[in-house]
Amino acid sequence: MKRLISTNASELLQMNASELKESIKASEGRVILSENIVSYQPLVEDLTNSELARAVGADLILLNLLDVFNPKVHGLDIVTDVVSDLKKLVKTPLGVNLEPIDANAAMLEEKKELVRGRIASKETIQKAQSLAFDFICLTGNPGSGVSNEAIISSIKTAKKHFNGLVIAGKMHGSGVNEPVMTKETVLDFIHAGADIILAPSIGTIPAFDHDQLKEVVRLAHENDRLVMSAIGTSQESASVETIRYFALQNKMCGVDIQHIGDSGFGGLAPIENIFEMSKAIRGNRHAVSRMARSINR
Repeated sequence: MKRLISTNASELLQMNASELKESIKASEGRVILSENIVSYQPLVEDLTNSELARAVGADLILLNLLDVFNPKVHGLDIVTDVVSDLKKLVKTPLGVNLEPIDANAAMLEEKKELVRGRIASKETIQKAQSLAFDFICLTGNPGSGVSNEAIISSIKTAKKHFNGLVIAGKMHGSGVNEPVMTKETVLDFIHAGADIILAPSIGTIPAFDHDQLKEVVRLAHENDRLVMSAIGTSQESASVETIRYFALQNKMCGVDIQHIGDSGFGGLAPIENIFEMSKAIRGNRHAVSRMARSINR
């Protein structure tokens, strides 16, 4: 299996879920996922945020706030099939956030109402499959009311109805009064069938430190799962020094993928921060390679 950071687009898009997982694993902690908001006016009005993220080194693209029953991405003018058309532009695996809402969750803030096409359910998961997404991410946006218990249930549903990779976990509280990540939560996600465990990046939520992230990584790797650290607390728009620190510390903890969130102008992390993360975890050689490698290879 060829490591993802050295693959050409033609090779990457032929991979099935298990091959993509092994390609990520073979990259030894040097894979970057950029989360993009699709419903905002992009940073550059006639381009998608996904193209911008890809241009500065993102290997995987995660679409946020997408209604799978009415999929629209700003920057795609004439659309036949959103996922297919976007994939032609970026030639990299695409995923979508689906939110496992818990109607009984004890909330710490006012709960936000979501359209049906953003909520994790059998129907939305099946729709993500028919749209040919490469992965889904079962997580929660701020105030959405996503609980770990609801994530566990959604993982089980996803493994029945979706052929791509299933990423699961919380980047922050999502408005719910519960621990974001515990050892028990990790094991529950693993037993439910998640392929990739999502954990907060160090430095993003209170009291989640290196030792806890290392424990998540240990449990996941012992069970042949991968781990994605996530900067989803608006700190993706912090200084490049902050991003560099997060990136190196997460790599030392052993994560396989580093997520950088969408809290920047136009629903995208500042492009200099995506590039800074790329340089920090893989050096200029691979950072430039991911940027310069033609999508037509």
